[in-house]
This record gives sequence, structure tokens and C-alpha cells, in this order.
Amino acid sequence: QVQLRESGGGLVQAGGSLRLSCAASGSTFNIGAMGWYRQAPGKQRELVAHINIGGSTKYADSVKGRFTISRDNAKNTVYLQMNSLKPEDTAVYYCKATSFYGNDYWGQGTQVTVAS
Repeated sequence: QVQLRESGGGLVQAGGSLRLSCAASGSTFNIGAMGWYRQAPGKQRELVAHINIGGSTKYADSVKGRFTISRDNAKNTVYLQMNSLKPEDTAVYYCKATSFYGNDYWGQGTQVTVAS
């Protein structure tokens, strides 16, 4: 089993920045890819950014050029640097880890609110 704990959410003005962190514990040697998802009220959960074990990344079109995902494998932690935040980025942000066996693990989520 893998446990994920997100931190770094909060309230920020439009144009501001936040850095989310997600620390993994438990069977971390099984972790392959990691990613950040978000869910706004009344909307489906969507992929924000993804990073595989080798460091290759992909982003949702809506965040390209503003958000950066990175990971520190030694610390079993994935980060999401969010710059130039917009009100439409307001959502609960979730961390996900996928094991080499295809099992998905989710964090509890952290609220990001961007005020206009």
C-alpha cells in the first residue's frame, strides 16, 4: 500500500503562485508514475500534470506554460509549481500515484482557491 499526503494549498490572488507537495509513504518502491488532478465544484476530476519514473512530463493544455510538475525520488515526493494562477484554477487538487502493477493511489486532496 501507498499513502499520499498533499500540502501547500490555500487562497491566493489571481496572478499569484502556489507550490503543492505530495509525499508518499508505505510501499514507495512500487511507485511508477505520479500526477496531479483537480476537481472543481460540479465538474469531473481532470488531469493537470503527470510525470513518469524517468521524469517525462505531460500537462493539460489549460496549464501549459504556467504549471510545472517535478519529483524527488529520493524523498518520494512530487511537486506542482503553479504560477500565474487564474480563478478558473480554483479546485481541490489531488495527488495520484500509480504502481508498476497498475494500482492507483490517491491523496485526500488540498483546496486551491484563486481570488479575482
